[in-house]
Amino acid sequence: MDSANFETIIHTDPVPLIVVRGNHREIGRQIGEAVRPIIQHSVESAKMLVQSAEHKLHLTLKGARIQALKYSPFIQERYPSYYDEILGLAQGGDVPLEDLLVLNALEAVTTDALHLTKCTSLAVNEECTENKHVLVGHNEDWLPDDEPDVYLVHISSDDEPPFLAMTYGGLLPNIGFNAYGIAQCCDTVYAKDSRIGIPRVIVSRGILAAHTPGGAIRHTLAAQRAAGYNHLIAHTSGELYNVEVSAHRFAVLNSNDGRIVHTNHYLETQMRAIENEPDELIETRVRYARANRLLRQSNAHTLDSLKAVLRDHVNYPESICNHAVQYARPMDRKKTICSLIIDLTTLEMHLTWGTPCINEYHTYSLNA
Repeated sequence: MDSANFETIIHTDPVPLIVVRGNHREIGRQIGEAVRPIIQHSVESAKMLVQSAEHKLHLTLKGARIQALKYSPFIQERYPSYYDEILGLAQGGDVPLEDLLVLNALEAVTTDALHLTKCTSLAVNEECTENKHVLVGHNEDWLPDDEPDVYLVHISSDDEPPFLAMTYGGLLPNIGFNAYGIAQCCDTVYAKDSRIGIPRVIVSRGILAAHTPGGAIRHTLAAQRAAGYNHLIAHTSGELYNVEVSAHRFAVLNSNDGRIVHTNHYLETQMRAIENEPDELIETRVRYARANRLLRQSNAHTLDSLKAVLRDHVNYPESICNHAVQYARPMDRKKTICSLIIDLTTLEMHLTWGTPCINEYHTYSLNA
């Protein structure tokens, strides 16, 4: 598929919804069997990405597998349940375990050398919504090759609250919300202190098991983490937080006016001090400023007004609704592969497959 086709994909169907329950190994196996071609395609896409960036990364595919295996003991020690999910995904998806480890540790394995500035997250609480609901929005900006691999999971495990989350390919889910009214969106940030440890995707999977906002924040700070995301965490009570994390540092920023936004650069002073190559992070600052301004134009936001923010094209193609697919090198291409709005008051997710400017949102309920 060429980059021109990436630009104009219209999805007439909603994303696949996979409903699973059981222990963590069984959950992974059920998902793997349900979306086996998707998982296999995502593994091949990751391989091609590493190969296309081999000169820049100084990393072969064999080397990526060796590196990923170094993260495995940290996952097994801190999050054995989620390691079981990866094992189940490998079994059900009929792919080698080491390839799924590469996929779930890709940002760590490449030490963020790909430097993709991606994703916009935002939220408003009852102070700023017309119907007094708590709404959370997120555009997932990533490689266009992975757009066909997006799906939604409704998971009821034996030992954690049920949750509804978006994911793609063989990645563990981490962007969604659970039955305790905890929602999470993740935005990649770039720090200088990365190390071998628990990959970010695994750490963020734990937030979907939290019962309280404090518990969710504590999960983001897992000891021996390899690096960190910004975790936009919202609670059905209206509490809104950005938790900016690196391997060694963190900062918790809470909303005091009913609105919160984050993109792909650090906001807090001590975190900015360890940001890697901040002069490369221009488009993320534009998206942040634009989303911030749009949220502050109303005190009565609705589902439709948040859709309008997520569809915004100021600074196109590196806009909130991202269309940056025309670059020559595959690792430089990115686009919004899905967009979602979570209503924590009704426990519903409204999700569009692909760029939201040309695709419709479909509604899913955690209680369905």
